[in-house]
Amino acid sequence: MQTVGADLAQTNSKTDSGIHEECGVFGIYRPQAGPVAHDTYYGLYALQHRGQESCGIVVNDDGVFAMHRDVGLVGDIFTAKDLDRLGEGHMAVGHVRYGTSGEVSRENAQPLLVNHIKGAMALAHNGNLTNAAELRQTLELRGSIFHSTSDTEVISYVITGERLHAPSIEAAVSGAMRKIEGAYSLVVMSPSKLVAARDPFGFRPLCIGKLEDGGYVVASESCALDAVDAVFVRDVEPGEVVTIEETEAGINVKSDRTHCGTKPHRMCIFEYIYFARPDSSLDGMSVHTARMRAGAFLAQSHPVDADIVIGVPDSGLSAAMGYAKESGIPYDTGFIKNKYIGRTFISPGQSTREKGVRIKLNPVPAVVAGKRVVLVDDSIVRGTTSKRIIRLLREAGAKEIHLRVSAPPFLNPCYYGTDIDSRDNLIACHYTTEEIREKIGADSLGYLTVEQAQQIAVGAKVNGFCSACFDGDYPTKVSLPDPFVRFHRKISTGEPKPAAGRSLPEVKEARL
Repeated sequence: MQTVGADLAQTNSKTDSGIHEECGVFGIYRPQAGPVAHDTYYGLYALQHRGQESCGIVVNDDGVFAMHRDVGLVGDIFTAKDLDRLGEGHMAVGHVRYGTSGEVSRENAQPLLVNHIKGAMALAHNGNLTNAAELRQTLELRGSIFHSTSDTEVISYVITGERLHAPSIEAAVSGAMRKIEGAYSLVVMSPSKLVAARDPFGFRPLCIGKLEDGGYVVASESCALDAVDAVFVRDVEPGEVVTIEETEAGINVKSDRTHCGTKPHRMCIFEYIYFARPDSSLDGMSVHTARMRAGAFLAQSHPVDADIVIGVPDSGLSAAMGYAKESGIPYDTGFIKNKYIGRTFISPGQSTREKGVRIKLNPVPAVVAGKRVVLVDDSIVRGTTSKRIIRLLREAGAKEIHLRVSAPPFLNPCYYGTDIDSRDNLIACHYTTEEIREKIGADSLGYLTVEQAQQIAVGAKVNGFCSACFDGDYPTKVSLPDPFVRFHRKISTGEPKPAAGRSLPEVKEARL
């Protein structure tokens, strides 16, 4: 474990904030060639909440790969003609992505498709490497050329390098896992195999499902299995490499557990609090049930006299139900959500977030007018959204607004793929709870404690959770130089030139 103190965390808060991703991955293997592009499309639709900037699909037709990827939502990028052009196949890999900084470009969209000496490979990645800078520098000094600013490309180079001497693609993936560090859930497709791998800490989720025709699906969340009528089989274990391939006896699934148990299991607790869909199950624990428990803890720790409990859609609804059930205060629908607007937390630019809140939610005056309201939300990061939501409730006639947050205060950057990259942007780093309450305009404010957060998913098959963004207890080494910032500095002045709508990390360039 590495605990980063406040001074160190603030000093290095931007040092690893190149392209971090909280994404969704999907892979499918069918015994017979068919419309796997359509299957993957449905799977990605179910995972859209995990990334809204770009998406892509690669189809494998007997070793011939076809790809379509671009910037935008799944429903916008893939028309019926696009899916038909991808053709039929027996395997496919898909990805949805958002980036927390850097460029929004087609080059950074996934899956990544590479052609190397041993054949083609498609790669989809959820997470963030903590040693991407070191690996990229080593690769560049060997002459490697990078076309994107994503550490997924670093992973592809490491895997293809291992494949030069490894007997199989799964052996190459296992060998690469000895070199890459940090958070990663991978889906790798070779001409004849589909491989899924999860980092030894198990930071990000990954599960396996079985299709009625004997085929298999791997996905970030179990809700994507439901979208293609796959039956949940199990979660991929931390450190496990799962290979799906055709044999004479039919489709075979084999497991390499070489890396299992080498690190303590540390699933990201924020997956349960915010990222995952409530109808998903992660490592054996229902997300909805975990959020209900968080709400119950809030009711126990922060009781208040009120008339109704409402939640902020979508992540706050389950926690609000838990608060209402524990407190005995009636639960009601206080907001109507515009379902065609993306999550403001995932929108990369602050100005985009602020505009998004204005059209995303609308209060129901008949529910809140004249009432003392308990408002349950999943988190306060920058405070902008909370302030706006409370203002909307005031304008709708709410008499009192008591905000309850089903997460502890964010005090540290995340190095494992979540959009929490700078203490400068975390309101809890600069103000007390009372000061935050005053700034956002609430009548009272209560957070979940770190200890309570660690208990919301007690049924999960883990021996602990990563809560470093709350307590600074990082399971791995952190705070390494940003490997991409040098590409955004002007030659004459050295000043950064951010992409449209983005701010660049304020770090000293690593001398290469």
